[in-house]
Amino acid sequence: MLRRLSLALAVASASSGAAWAAEAPLSTKTDLVSVYQEAVNNNADLAAARADYQARKEIVPQARAGLLPNISGGANMSDSETKVRTNMGDPTLSRSGILYQATLSQPVFRADRWFQLKAAEATNEQAILELSATEQNLILQSAEAYFAVLRAQDNLASTKAEEAAFKRQLDQANERFDVGLSDKTDVLEAQASFDTARANRILAQRSVDDAFQALITLTNRDYNSVEGIKHTLPVLAPTPNDAKAWVDTAAQQNLNLQASNFAVDAAEETLRQRKAGHAPTVDAVAQYQRGDNDNLGYVNTGTPGTPRYNGDVEQRSIGLQLNIPIFSGGLTSSQVRESYQRLNQIEQQREGLRRQVVENTRNLHRAVNTDVETVQARKQSIISNQSALEATEIGYQVGTRNIVDVLDAQRQLYSSVRNYNNARYDYILDNLRLKQAAGTLSPADLETLARFLKPDYNPDKDFLPPDLAKSAEQNLSAKPDY
Repeated sequence: MLRRLSLALAVASASSGAAWAAEAPLSTKTDLVSVYQEAVNNNADLAAARADYQARKEIVPQARAGLLPNISGGANMSDSETKVRTNMGDPTLSRSGILYQATLSQPVFRADRWFQLKAAEATNEQAILELSATEQNLILQSAEAYFAVLRAQDNLASTKAEEAAFKRQLDQANERFDVGLSDKTDVLEAQASFDTARANRILAQRSVDDAFQALITLTNRDYNSVEGIKHTLPVLAPTPNDAKAWVDTAAQQNLNLQASNFAVDAAEETLRQRKAGHAPTVDAVAQYQRGDNDNLGYVNTGTPGTPRYNGDVEQRSIGLQLNIPIFSGGLTSSQVRESYQRLNQIEQQREGLRRQVVENTRNLHRAVNTDVETVQARKQSIISNQSALEATEIGYQVGTRNIVDVLDAQRQLYSSVRNYNNARYDYILDNLRLKQAAGTLSPADLETLARFLKPDYNPDKDFLPPDLAKSAEQNLSAKPDY
């Protein structure tokens, strides 16, 4: 006996639910916040980004070191012979000994090093913001991976229900053919639809496995079950529902855009550093030396090279050292020209990023508003396709419709179910993407979503809204009118 598809939805859900229960309930289901926390603790990309930041922030003390005192010490041991030609002959003088020395150098005026420090500080701020952007992006990645699993599971559930419905249609076609109520063509059409549905179910199962694998890759933890999202999740327009307000927020708070501002600052300071290569430098230098007079080179005024004293000698000196760059082969001028172009490059990149942020923010704002309407429309389309299928099946019974019409109506119904669930997940993710573009995305957004998770979520039963599932159950218990 031919059934209505609203009935088939409930029956298929019940039958496939048993199969799911045999496959999945291996452990407690994981929730969205737990997945995010595991990603924070174990994600390789985030760990690499943190290490990159720790390395990049060292440029600040490295640049500051150029403005701080530099102290060096050393020792020199030598043994030399000097032949001196005089009117009295050519005596050979031997000199040997150890010389100890310490030198203190303090930059007094080093404009290039000062600008280098300012550039390093700007680069450090850029690195902080880029790390924050990576951390923020992990929030979105966690949600995308999590809801990809739910999307795949719901798709698999509807595909199972569709396969079960086509199997019943095939059984009914065979029964009608056996009693002479239909021809072989109906059986072949039903068989083709069932075979296609079976192939789709196999592919849908692989998609579920792939989605779980992506979650494992993100967190380095194994999962076999996650909590589903309730159909009671509010589907509301963004607040405020004003694209300009979101764009203004993004211009001020988008992390990548803020990082690009510091990149420009760093390039400007680097340009100043290169220009300062033309400026003189002044250093204060203090030196202390101690050794025998051979090494210090004290000589007799009468005969050069003849030691004046025996024993150790100490020498102290302090003074200012001025260096005026005159010509360096064009190196400094070339570096200035290079820095001009680097600054221009980074400014253009910032402008390109700003335009992209504005575009993404506006597009995502529109997307969320579209998703709100789409979710409602897709839900209504399920009801409409149920009614259409019922009417088509009645027409098939009385001979005004053929089996192809029935099969097409079934496909349309299950397609509308998948479209509805896809619209729900698109709405959730587009909301998070809009907040990321505006720079306001935080773990609190995941905690808000987690309040609408259902710990006992069963995809094979819960892929339909509760009111539609209830309607299907009522139709199942109702006496058929044919």
